[in-house]
Amino acid sequence: MIHRFLIAAALLALPLSPAFAAEAEQRSINVSGSAEVKVVPDLILLDVGVESRHAQLDQAKRSNDENVAKALAFLKRSGVPDKDVQTDFISIEPTYHSDYSFTKPQIYIVRKSIGIKLSRIGDLENVLTGLLSSGVQYIHGIEFRTSQLRKHRDAARALAVQAAKEKADALAAELGVRRGPALNVSESYSGGWWRSGSRWGNGMSGGQMVQNVMQNSGGGGESGDGETLSVGQISVSASVSTSFAIE
Repeated sequence: MIHRFLIAAALLALPLSPAFAAEAEQRSINVSGSAEVKVVPDLILLDVGVESRHAQLDQAKRSNDENVAKALAFLKRSGVPDKDVQTDFISIEPTYHSDYSFTKPQIYIVRKSIGIKLSRIGDLENVLTGLLSSGVQYIHGIEFRTSQLRKHRDAARALAVQAAKEKADALAAELGVRRGPALNVSESYSGGWWRSGSRWGNGMSGGQMVQNVMQNSGGGGESGDGETLSVGQISVSASVSTSFAIE
């Protein structure tokens, strides 16, 4: 029994390893901070669609091509650069009789989507109205963006870091200690755009959205001299998580 006691006492007397001692001495405060900045968008991305239906495939395709050509010609006349216009979706869908006798299609549906980037925000209403009068039936989406996303993310991150520091200082003061240097940090971002829209379909998707856009952009009812579409602001957010040493 005495030998066992001596061995245990000797083990307790041994110094801690450097790694274990450093870990034991490294006290820290773990905090997070977040911030949000609001910016006015200076880019608009439009996603519009042209749909044609006919019992003959060649007729459906020809009608679709003609309407797409009219829309592209309008965009060119409006001064939208070719590099900012792209056809990004094409589909040909045969539909059959309800008795599911897949022998001969009853009708062919040809669809094409056009992606458009507008760098002149004031052109939005005129472009929407012109497209809806130039063969476009669907407004799939309107997305507001900023061309200076990196700049606004940096600003939001700086505010988030400051928030984390202030939170760590408050915790340290309440604990009666001082905040030391940062030990580690991680970051994340969100926002920078806002989108509204839908995809192909009936009822609440394509048709009703077109009607709403027509009304808002002066395509029906009374129209005034003022603008009827507002781009508003978009949010750019940043978050940081960090650990500070305790001195």
